[in-house]
Amino acid sequence: MLKIVDLHHVSLVVKDLNQSIQFYKEILKLEEIERPGFDFRGAWFQIGGGQLHLIEDRNKIEEKKIIDPRGHHFAIRVEDYDQALSWLKKKGIEVIEKPLSKSGFAQIFCLDPDGHIIELHVERKA
Repeated sequence: MLKIVDLHHVSLVVKDLNQSIQFYKEILKLEEIERPGFDFRGAWFQIGGGQLHLIEDRNKIEEKKIIDPRGHHFAIRVEDYDQALSWLKKKGIEVIEKPLSKSGFAQIFCLDPDGHIIELHVERKA
């Protein structure tokens, strides 16, 4: 029998590693962590008990730059919906707001520089 313990990491392929590092550190405020000395460029970030791994591929095909909450995405739990929304807007990040989502979470969707969809959410209060 397979017994899952936890989600360890999500990997994303990015075209411009420096631009992506800047986004994840300066906009999403993720902590960059040490990465093994692979023979390809990348960066790792801590997200709670999990990680985000970026892998650079300069030949990466451009993603559509459309925020589609039904598309492939990963979600990050944030402490405060309104603060997160205000911060992203202040930084000029385009968002889709879903404060009353049927999911049970108050959701914000945005894109990283490569067009990867990111969901930020909090438990919606009853």
